[in-house]
Amino acid sequence: MSFGSLGENAITSLNMGAMKANCYHNTGEGGISPYHCKGADIVWQIGTGYFGARNENGDFSLNQFKNTVKNNSNIRMIEIKLSQGAKPGKGGVLPSQKVTKEIANIRGIQPFKDCISPSNHTAFSTVDELIDFIELLANSSGLPIGIKSAIGKLDFWKELANKMQTRNQGPDFITIDGGEGGTGAAPLAFSDHVSLPFKIGFKRVYMIFKNKQLTNKITWIGSAKLGFPDRAIIAFSMGCDMINVAREMMLSIGCIQAQKCHKGDCPTGVATQSKWLQRGLNITSKSERCSQYIKGFRKELLQLTHASGYQHPSEFTGQDIEVSIGVNKFVPLEEILGYKKDTTNL
Repeated sequence: MSFGSLGENAITSLNMGAMKANCYHNTGEGGISPYHCKGADIVWQIGTGYFGARNENGDFSLNQFKNTVKNNSNIRMIEIKLSQGAKPGKGGVLPSQKVTKEIANIRGIQPFKDCISPSNHTAFSTVDELIDFIELLANSSGLPIGIKSAIGKLDFWKELANKMQTRNQGPDFITIDGGEGGTGAAPLAFSDHVSLPFKIGFKRVYMIFKNKQLTNKITWIGSAKLGFPDRAIIAFSMGCDMINVAREMMLSIGCIQAQKCHKGDCPTGVATQSKWLQRGLNITSKSERCSQYIKGFRKELLQLTHASGYQHPSEFTGQDIEVSIGVNKFVPLEEILGYKKDTTNL
């Protein structure tokens, strides 16, 4: 959740809620703000703008990267965002009216000017260069380094699997984002029609790595409308080790999906830098609501898990899920997927 897209009260509420519920908080690509550092473990997401790790020209800076890691002890993982489900292949714009001096200082940009996130990375352009970049960040930080992407063509993933097998290097985790994912910054044509849905995208990528016997060397993270127990269980049964939840967390702190994120006049005070509007978002109350959502979600998920005879949701397999394919016709998920998930680490 980026500071800039969201206001300081919203970020603080999410971080404190995550801390109370004992889960991590992904920063989003806008860099690490003081409001991300209220106690929860954080995953620092680095996008094409390299906020928090850039020089004056907007290119990646290793020295700035090291300083950010050194000054933020709550960072537990670093995620390189290649693309996201709601707007794959497209950059982003934080309008000038939302680029306050504070945001400009955090991101390392000019205040009161449009902040442009390019559509592609400049620190690498090939799969080998991506792996080199991952290894550079890992050696410089000592932290797990992963990638996040929506799914379209599979050429990249096939080459990545081949290179990882040959070089014995690569990402520690892979986050697969489905086209169902949402953001107030996405054009409707992208959010409605571009990138594969989570189930299809994850299946295709997971099979590539399974055929190379690499799945148990990677932590798999699912993303895109997985904030309900039944959807989460399907993701785990497909091979996910963890899941990310964003939309439901936003709703828990008061988001009504007014689709005014880019205008800065969010009526509930979530996606705005207006101090007057932010007063409507009480941090104490909203952080508790956020925490209660996570705890309730986790409780229901574990209830279903234990009722099925398992201790952890990752023990679910495609044989445990039956999918309707017509009137009174159900088949196991494994038959639809065409693979059995790797269970060697369970």
